Amino acid sequence: MAKVIVLATLATKAEETTYLITRLSEIGVAARAIDISLHSGGRILDGDAKVAAMKEAAARATIDAVEAVAGDAELVVGIGGGTGGEIALRVLRALPITYPKMLVTTLPFDPRATLADSSIFLIPTLADIAGLNAILRRVLDNAALMAAGLCRNDLSGGDDSAVPSVGITALGATDGAVAPLVSALARRGQESSVFHSNGYGGAAFARFAKENAFDAIIDLTPHELTRIHVDGAHVDMPDRFSAGGDRPRIVLPGALNFIGLGEKSLLAKHYLERPHYAHSGFFTHVKMSDTEMAHVATKLAESLNTLKGPCAVIIPMGGFSHHDRPGGAIEDPALRAVCRDTLREKLSPKIQLNTVDAHLFDPQITKDILVTLDALSA
Repeated sequence: MAKVIVLATLATKAEETTYLITRLSEIGVAARAIDISLHSGGRILDGDAKVAAMKEAAARATIDAVEAVAGDAELVVGIGGGTGGEIALRVLRALPITYPKMLVTTLPFDPRATLADSSIFLIPTLADIAGLNAILRRVLDNAALMAAGLCRNDLSGGDDSAVPSVGITALGATDGAVAPLVSALARRGQESSVFHSNGYGGAAFARFAKENAFDAIIDLTPHELTRIHVDGAHVDMPDRFSAGGDRPRIVLPGALNFIGLGEKSLLAKHYLERPHYAHSGFFTHVKMSDTEMAHVATKLAESLNTLKGPCAVIIPMGGFSHHDRPGGAIEDPALRAVCRDTLREKLSPKIQLNTVDAHLFDPQITKDILVTLDALSA
């Protein structure tokens, strides 16, 4: 029988946990619970005391969960509200990045930052987890069925160790360069792993880089620099631009020319006074200033200077993104020159710096990336 571990605060969610385990058993999936309760002895904990108790509960459960995963457990499921959900997330994040993990939760928090570098399936409960009812039973029934499907996965990925993987960063604003690059690498027999540089995807990119998932890195879209050092939503990722530092790395300033902000109606007036455009109904791209560009380019150079492996920077002086070109909403050749001049000044001499009189999307850039990658990998 398939085996599932259920993380739950049994002191408050025993009825719901028992129901889920029973439903799993009825469809042929064996399950057992790991208690993530605070064990406060009936005391109401607040502030630092509660945070400390949550940390201790997560640490205890992580030991048991890691042992179960190393054994015969095929899936770990967390169930909880605000407190239990957060404790469960800490345990789930400690497990291998692509190991199957599921969280059944009331979602009382924004999960993006927590999930940024982890593969976790989220199942919103809609109703609170405060006693069984028709709504919650249906949600738990669906969760049991999904868990069974994950456990009974007979697909075999084979031996991926022989397939070269190139880690690439991307955004919609740089896809005109990413898509042809991925195709060109595929024609050479090289597999690509593409990550969205939206302030969250880069965290997963960095974690995989630390775990040696890439033979080489093409950081075509280091856009998070603008979010980290200027403005915009992002998760903490201190090693975003240095993880995998012993691998061959090529860096381009894709999407470094704008700040990725929210809906236009929510933007501060000083941003609306700059050149900008609506990327979608949810996102507005605002052109960077010369001062901001110099700052992020300096930060990029500082990170790249710490790398131990071979590194090259390619600057497409014809434009950094789809709207940084003739007729584009945020075209600015002078801003590109600021990036070039700053990197030229700040980069270590050991890092190769190439400027190309072409737009990021120009086929010449793809050719230059491949030639440079071969040289760095030799």
